[in-house]
Amino acid sequence: MVTKEDLIYRQVFTLKDGARILLRPLTQDDRQSLLDLYAPVSPDDLRYMRDNVKDAQIIHNWIDHLDYTKVFPLVAVFGSRIVGSATLHFHTGPDRHRAEVRIFLSKDFRRRGVGNRLLQGLIELAKRHNLYILEAEIVSDHHHIIRSFQTLGFETRCIYDDYFMLPDGDLRDVAHLILRLRDSEEQF
Repeated sequence: MVTKEDLIYRQVFTLKDGARILLRPLTQDDRQSLLDLYAPVSPDDLRYMRDNVKDAQIIHNWIDHLDYTKVFPLVAVFGSRIVGSATLHFHTGPDRHRAEVRIFLSKDFRRRGVGNRLLQGLIELAKRHNLYILEAEIVSDHHHIIRSFQTLGFETRCIYDDYFMLPDGDLRDVAHLILRLRDSEEQF
């Protein structure tokens, strides 16, 4: 259940170069800003995305069907511009104790700490929801992204061979990372 606290979540931080970034939930008012975030996506980045974010209808669909109980989107805002988006994908049924995280950053805000802050925000929100495990699937040749997740406590649990197919049919291995948010309550 998403709470009022989740919807008013705000965090402000300053990058080393003095840029001030606001983290907050995505709203329906962010339609154009989200379109602007994904408009300059390079063909190489697009190859690794689950959806064709260059298709405006995809973005419109995300905004039109915002359901924070299924996917909680957190955005990083610089001035009036969205420079990053991170999502917490909630599972249901026997998987309801887990959620998947996904992150995208504007090219000019990569490797500046924004991704780590977005991920920390998702971790905080996941803890509020009493989740046990966060998961991420990252193409295994993206070593710097995997290392960034590991610095925040994620562990590589396994590598899936040929798990991700690029648009041209090339296959890539995928690292499955998890972060345990709660200790096991096993007792004897």
